[in-house]
Amino acid sequence: METFIGIDYATWWFLVVGGLFSGYAILDGFDFGAGAWHLFFKKEKSRRIALNAIGPVWDGNEVWLVIGGGALFAGFPVLYASLFSAMYIPFMLFLVFIIFRAVSIEFRSKEEMTWWRKMWDYSYSISSILLAFLLGVVLGNVLQGIAIGENFEYVGVGLVEFLNPYAIMVGVTTLALFMTHGAIYLLLKTEGRLYAKLTILLKRGMIFFIVSFAVTTLYTLLYIPHLSDKFTNNPVMFVIPLLAFLSIANVPRLASKRKYQWAFFFSSLTMSLLLIVVAIELYPNILLSTVDSAWNITVYNAAASEKSLGIMLTIAAIGTPLVLLYTAFVYRTFRGKVKLDETSY
Repeated sequence: METFIGIDYATWWFLVVGGLFSGYAILDGFDFGAGAWHLFFKKEKSRRIALNAIGPVWDGNEVWLVIGGGALFAGFPVLYASLFSAMYIPFMLFLVFIIFRAVSIEFRSKEEMTWWRKMWDYSYSISSILLAFLLGVVLGNVLQGIAIGENFEYVGVGLVEFLNPYAIMVGVTTLALFMTHGAIYLLLKTEGRLYAKLTILLKRGMIFFIVSFAVTTLYTLLYIPHLSDKFTNNPVMFVIPLLAFLSIANVPRLASKRKYQWAFFFSSLTMSLLLIVVAIELYPNILLSTVDSAWNITVYNAAASEKSLGIMLTIAAIGTPLVLLYTAFVYRTFRGKVKLDETSY
């Protein structure tokens, strides 16, 4: 098996895919979080400011989802086929809501009627909430395992199976984390009365996240024992979840001091560290079978050929810095507080 810097190509691609989805969670996470708060803003001007806070960046953030999905398909075609066939309904719902969310952002300002704008406000906010929740549901099922049988084919019963208690808890926790992340981002982009309202909403969001995270973590430790085996067998790895807990604790501390740039950094770091914990818990598995461990999908039995992985890693090494530069350029260009003008949503 070919390696690069002592790490085999399949593991490298596992890290690449994980990095791309982490980037997507951080960037589109605050989009979804901002949208989830949207109906809490009662004034038309406040809603417009909140929309224009994400206006220049939301579609660019979704590029990370497209790249992540493409990387998953290219690097792990077996996983891609099994995961998308097993979770066909959740992913189709995700696609429907992401379309409605985009349409809501673009159509809201096209007419002046109050009913028109309220309709798209509800569409935008509900879509954002359900998108965050569905991402968590998918993650919860990946952590818990799904019914994969012979030839890595899904043998479960469909949507009802995916809406299990653990997946719902992870979905709610994901929504809470995104809402906290989104509130911090909006605080960086607003001022005046909306800024004051968001300071209150952020406190509620942090309480929501801390409670839901504590419940989900306790449930995981009690009822999903395979997720803690790696850390039990390798105590040194406890440094990663410890850093995640410290990062979570830093968010309310910094928010109380109104150091929102650092709070945003640590909410982003929290997402990255939690996904690293997930990666450590699963590796070398990617998708666990609840039917028989012989049908677990791993980085090795799901990977494309060595030659394909090597070529794609070269492409990723060139392309990833370009995406990062583009993202940094966009955020630098549109930095600062939101000011409404004739081109605003």
